[in-house]
Amino acid sequence: MKIFTDSSCDLPKEYYSENRITLFPFHVHLNGQDYEDVFGIDARQIYEAMEQGARAKTSQLSPEVFLTHFGQLGKENEEGIYISISSEFSGTYNTAVMIHKQLLESDPDLKLTIIDSKCASLGQGLLVKKAVALRDEGIPYEKIIEAIIEMSESMEHLFTVGNLDYLARGGRLSRTSAFFGGLLNIKPILNIENGKLVPLEKIRGHRKAISRMIDIMEQRGGDFSNKIIGLSHSNDEKLLSDVKQAIENRFLPKGFDITQIGSAIGSHVGSGTVAIFFTNADYQD
Repeated sequence: MKIFTDSSCDLPKEYYSENRITLFPFHVHLNGQDYEDVFGIDARQIYEAMEQGARAKTSQLSPEVFLTHFGQLGKENEEGIYISISSEFSGTYNTAVMIHKQLLESDPDLKLTIIDSKCASLGQGLLVKKAVALRDEGIPYEKIIEAIIEMSESMEHLFTVGNLDYLARGGRLSRTSAFFGGLLNIKPILNIENGKLVPLEKIRGHRKAISRMIDIMEQRGGDFSNKIIGLSHSNDEKLLSDVKQAIENRFLPKGFDITQIGSAIGSHVGSGTVAIFFTNADYQD
């Protein structure tokens, strides 16, 4: 079975080849140049350029990419799952669905499922890792799909950003709110609910915002003793280390999955972002 995903899932570069995952990289546009995410540019380059005033943009995947890879599935008589970034953040999911329907006209036996993860960054990445684990255990195709959809509906994303200007540039926040929020050192706590970006609270100060995020974890996550908690950051390893220690001291989780926010997501949030990912209390693994 083939597993496909896109580069918004923020897993380490080597993970894809080591686990037989086909990665669809987004394109990042920076200082007049076009780069292929993961393979053509490192996220640190994006953050350094943005801190110097550059604007980074991303573009969604082309239909040809899906046509090539999905078409090959039918030729090789294989099963496939594509776990995409939330359809609320990109048109990529809808493009993949369109190409899938097109291919079914000539190959009605094509066994491909396209899953709207309703997630982003490592929230999406944890779904991909779950799919890999189930595939490698020999779990049947239909059961894997059910498990990934169930997990996607239970995934919590809690994050805060270092600089509100980047959310304003992407249209996620008004410029006026970003300006006054910056003056007052206001940090939003955001979540993704049903695939949409949702502001939860506004806290004054980065550290206080993170402390409040950990409080919300306790409210939403239940027992963490058997859970892997995902953590990601954009160019602030020291802050991430402090967050990890605070979570470990409070919840004693089974473990952590830690990554850096990649170029595609990082282009929209900038440096200083910290995100926490976990399944809610209702989820039964």
